[in-house]
Amino acid sequence: MKTRSLSVCLLLITLLLSGWLQAAVELNEDIPETYIVKKGDTLWGISGMYLREPWRWPELWDVNPQIDNPHLIYPGDQLYLVWVDGEPRLRLRRGRDVKLVPNMRVTPLNLAIPVIPLDQIGPWLRANRIMGVDDLNNSAYVVAGDQENLISAPGDRVFGRGPFPDGERAYGIYRAGQAFIDPVTEELLGYQAHDIGNAKLLSSNKQEVTELEVTRVTEEVRIGDRLLPMEERILDATFHPRAPEQSFEEGYMIAVDGGLSQIGEMSIVVINKGKRDGLQIGHVLAVYQSGPLVFDKVSETNVKLPDTRAGLAMVFEAFEKASYALVLKASRPLKVMDKVKNP
Repeated sequence: MKTRSLSVCLLLITLLLSGWLQAAVELNEDIPETYIVKKGDTLWGISGMYLREPWRWPELWDVNPQIDNPHLIYPGDQLYLVWVDGEPRLRLRRGRDVKLVPNMRVTPLNLAIPVIPLDQIGPWLRANRIMGVDDLNNSAYVVAGDQENLISAPGDRVFGRGPFPDGERAYGIYRAGQAFIDPVTEELLGYQAHDIGNAKLLSSNKQEVTELEVTRVTEEVRIGDRLLPMEERILDATFHPRAPEQSFEEGYMIAVDGGLSQIGEMSIVVINKGKRDGLQIGHVLAVYQSGPLVFDKVSETNVKLPDTRAGLAMVFEAFEKASYALVLKASRPLKVMDKVKNP
């Protein structure tokens, strides 16, 4: 009986795998036979020329002995499409001659084509974070300026109060901004924390009031600004865009950089889902707009039209209850409170 059950399980697994393998990537119409990589290109943009679903780009580059790491392609490289066992694959010709002699050729990694435009999100990520309510309430803060100044600049001394972790000498100065509220549950998801500057510890952090020196500012330091230990935030160029493994419900774009109402391609948005919901860096989400309510003249009743797919966004930073995402594609103007779902 156990042998028969095992055989049935193996058969089901085989059928599932064969069905998955047959789900080939769909190519766009009028794709280029060859493409010369240009400065400013991204893997997402290149894959979007070839694929209807650009987040499936790893499958387009897969089984390719010429491109061990698809993140390391450079301007001038020539890409061309071939078919392997009925599946499309991209091949690469280097745009320069390589002499077959025993020497070393070093190519700067920062010249490689990234997955998405890092210069678009790098400065934003360094200057912003989402702080949970407890993190904000339990952090140290500026209680006074030197000589009772209300604002401070580089070189000035400030006094902080609250928890200063042992061994931490460098601190970031942040100011709490917009509060993010879940539109469905009305839960407070956190606060936008803006980078104000940096400070270094001057006195012992065991005292009730700690003395610090301001070392960098983006604007004047104010009383009440938060003092957080410096954390190394490395922006990884090797994003792996992919669809979420689980289904997302009641996801929304709840805010956009600059507080604008209209959202377009390359806009940075806040999503009301985070790590606790299974959202991870690299997850691609489809953006949908709610269908309007129309009057059916035949039945003389109101009927709601289905949601319309209007774009794609990719998560580039996930916090506990919310996330930052970059809008990669928009077929129409998007807006705050548009829905995000599995692509």
